Amino acid sequence: MHNINATQELTFAQAINDALLIAMKIDPTMFCYGLGISDPKTIFGTTKNLAKEYGDSRVFDTPTSENAMTGVAIGAAIGGIRSVGTHQRLDFFLLAMDQLINSAAKWHYTYGMSVPITIRLIVGRGWGQGPTHSQNLQAIFAHIPGLRVVMPTTPRDAKGLLLESIFDPNPVIFIEHRWLHNIKGHVPTGDYRVSLGSANVDNEGEHITIVGMSYLMAEARIAIEFLRKFDISCELIDLRSLSPIDWSVIKKSVNKTGHLLVLDTGYTTGSIAGEIIAKISMECFDQLKAAPVRLAMPDVPEPASFGLTKRFFIGAQDIIGAIYKILTLNNVKILEESPAEPEPHDTPGNWFKGPF
Repeated sequence: MHNINATQELTFAQAINDALLIAMKIDPTMFCYGLGISDPKTIFGTTKNLAKEYGDSRVFDTPTSENAMTGVAIGAAIGGIRSVGTHQRLDFFLLAMDQLINSAAKWHYTYGMSVPITIRLIVGRGWGQGPTHSQNLQAIFAHIPGLRVVMPTTPRDAKGLLLESIFDPNPVIFIEHRWLHNIKGHVPTGDYRVSLGSANVDNEGEHITIVGMSYLMAEARIAIEFLRKFDISCELIDLRSLSPIDWSVIKKSVNKTGHLLVLDTGYTTGSIAGEIIAKISMECFDQLKAAPVRLAMPDVPEPASFGLTKRFFIGAQDIIGAIYKILTLNNVKILEESPAEPEPHDTPGNWFKGPF
């Protein structure tokens, strides 16, 4: 039995790497593949030492053919061989939607056979990425029956959820925000797993429930810490899994606080946030003290221009402003003193040197 009390400090990227190394040791037939998986930068370091440890027959680069890559994974999975396919941009993977939706997602329902594939998709924003390299399209995948969709926030969850995804019998879409790859945290050693479909209460509170995902959890924590100075207590829930969603944790929190704010890195229309608000509005109607609110991206492509992306993204200031309205607060100091958008606004920190 693994001792989960034994931990090591890892970055998000190192936690992904650790999970892959462990999974390939557990399953000697599993393979990892994708564009850039064995290049010198090893996809933000997430695939470091994989080829060295397990050889180029199990860890290999591929031609730029996302549809074919996915077909290979599906065929292998039907034959009982699991795999992890990595795409450096979610946007690139859109070329494989036919394989994913019409084959992988439906195979078990149609034929009763498992398709154990994990597809890593990397998302992000800023740094001039523009309209075709910045899309957070998790809602599209969560809409498809037969797919599981995971979006971790912390290094601990990155490792635990990835290992659970790899050994899940269903096809799993594993989405990483590249602004999280350098954050650090304590991660259990060895074969550590987090159940898919389980949300995490990141911070307990009494006045409002904030449900978030991925990088927006970082912005939410800034807002919560600021509001604490004004005796406003926020409960923060990290979804972790977008399909299935852990409704029990959200409902329990909303029934306690009576207020709900949902944060989403995707577009507003058709968002995960909208789905959460619709369900909670119906099932927690008697407990809600005010209309739930969502903060998601505007329904326009992300500009490439540094100037046009200023105040374009959701930040702590926006979260504080939304909570101010939901709770009908009247202390203007909260708005006047709320943290401004950082400079530069389109990078997560000085360490960030570009999209790759």
